[in-house]
Amino acid sequence: MKAMAIANFGGPEVFTELEVDKPSPSHNEVLVKVYATSVNPADCGMRQGFFGPRVKLPAIIGFDVSGVVEEIGESVRDFRVGDEVYYAIAHEQGGGANAEYHVANEAIVAKKPANISHLEAASVPVAGGTAWAALITRANIKVGETMLIHGGAGGVGTFAIQIAKAAGAYVYTTCGGYDTEFVKSIGADRAIDYRNEDFINIIMQETRGEGVDVTFTTVGGEILAKSLIVTKAEGRAVTVTGVAGDLNTAIFKNITIHFAHLDQTRPKLDALRNLIERDQIKPVIGATFGLHQMAEAHKKLEEGGEGMRGKIVVQVA
Repeated sequence: MKAMAIANFGGPEVFTELEVDKPSPSHNEVLVKVYATSVNPADCGMRQGFFGPRVKLPAIIGFDVSGVVEEIGESVRDFRVGDEVYYAIAHEQGGGANAEYHVANEAIVAKKPANISHLEAASVPVAGGTAWAALITRANIKVGETMLIHGGAGGVGTFAIQIAKAAGAYVYTTCGGYDTEFVKSIGADRAIDYRNEDFINIIMQETRGEGVDVTFTTVGGEILAKSLIVTKAEGRAVTVTGVAGDLNTAIFKNITIHFAHLDQTRPKLDALRNLIERDQIKPVIGATFGLHQMAEAHKKLEEGGEGMRGKIVVQVA
């Protein structure tokens, strides 16, 4: 089978196309023909060597999979040959989605939403699952609450906005001025241009000094520390990135801070499938590449900028 692998750690140019043996499933595994995958910041981090010695070179990386079950192990009970599935490969497994086939333990695999394409489905597992872990599992967002989502036009942000709205929240989000109408179109109630507006002043004015119940940070640096200023006393703050700055405001306001990452993916993907099939969530695709264009896909994600919304997906079959 064809695969895009990295022979060394470094920039997008380290990708090379390889012909490797097609894997076979063990007793509790499924062999999936990969129709599509996507590119996440974690993929770029693995390519750059941030995951350390667990990655053995040459390595096939990539975490998101949408495809069709081609073969099942003798102990598999939940899936049949021909089932359309999607899932996120566990980080400790070292990736492997950037190939024509992938073998996965059935415990992490979920049925793909029936009303979207494989390209759309491939954008969901990591980004959508992370947003669900942050807002539902950690922050436990409730009907009628207010929340601030940073980076609303990004991969995780687009899912977070839609999940928050499905949960009944009033949503503030930061984004570039060129994305304000877009984020409103997917459910944001108030869009704040982070380049030209001060989210602290706006939120404190509009909430009459109370702030929001929940803040969610998808960008690094001191954004979490600044967001604590607009988080209500007894409120919750969640981040999926590294942080910097003074977090002591959380102590004075008794704010609970959650550091979230994606785990136990199957229940989250089952829940997301329900919302997608009810048309409460629609994946946002910013760009599409072919498997042989993996280097270009990684470069596009790292460049970002105006016009880059949602997820970058890769068509494999």
